[in-house]
Amino acid sequence: MLSSIPEKVSVVEVGPRDGLQNEAELITLEDKFKFVRHLADAGCSTIEVGAFVRPDRVPQMADSEELIRRLLEAEGPRPLYMALVPNMKGLERALQCNVDRIAVFTAASETFAEQNIGMSVRRSLDVFGKVIAAANAAGKPVRGYVSTAWWCPFVGEVDPDRVVDVVHRLFELGCDEVSVADTIGAATPVEVFSLLSRLVELHPVEKLSVHFHDTRGTAAANVLAALQVGIRTIDAAAGGVGGCPFAPGATGNLATEDLLYLLHGMGIETGVDIHGVLRASLGLQEVLGRQLPSRYMRAGPQ
Repeated sequence: MLSSIPEKVSVVEVGPRDGLQNEAELITLEDKFKFVRHLADAGCSTIEVGAFVRPDRVPQMADSEELIRRLLEAEGPRPLYMALVPNMKGLERALQCNVDRIAVFTAASETFAEQNIGMSVRRSLDVFGKVIAAANAAGKPVRGYVSTAWWCPFVGEVDPDRVVDVVHRLFELGCDEVSVADTIGAATPVEVFSLLSRLVELHPVEKLSVHFHDTRGTAAANVLAALQVGIRTIDAAAGGVGGCPFAPGATGNLATEDLLYLLHGMGIETGVDIHGVLRASLGLQEVLGRQLPSRYMRAGPQ
């Protein structure tokens, strides 16, 4: 059963963007900077640090430009810094501060796409086609996210054929990687295994990644199902922070330290120091003034 599990997994740290975007109280630029630098020091090789979106919709991301500029000037380990871009205007801002990698975001559910990004899935792909082409022309790789890949908070179970189609279109448009997301944390391992098995038959496994929320406590089990399919890239957020402001009931992401504990315990290499991530999470917990969901942080190191 475990023979197909990869020996090494890349962890994409999404805490500074996907984790913090839903926080009601604004976090200072200095606190965000420290959080990201702790994650970089821990060995995180790709960190999603911001989003070039409308400040009135996601005010927590309003200082993304300045944050990225400061990070690029900082001394110490130099991970790839990634930012979410919704349109050409956002891309222009991202290119001006020279972020390393671009991310675009659509959904498999029409209703969720309308609620979240204000357009149909087809329209979003038309818009992102221009963004992806321009980013690639500027020498920037582009990651695509497919939200609600298993369940939607508005319409329930999502047709896997729709997910397969959207993933195909994102690759066709020029994405170098696509992350499929369990946005509301409702998927189960059998569902995860089934969908990912179809996707790896159609696309190189190294170009696919997964993004699990732990709303119903199934994230770790879903990671195991993804590993059995051969997935080698997994998203996580330090401390387990997160949630989607446009998805009712969606709670935190899979905690990075919980993921690392699982992977390292299975003998899978990540290149990330779990104690360094714990330091970042504890610092963020102090800033936010509440206990974070991370199980590893609550239990304490062994």
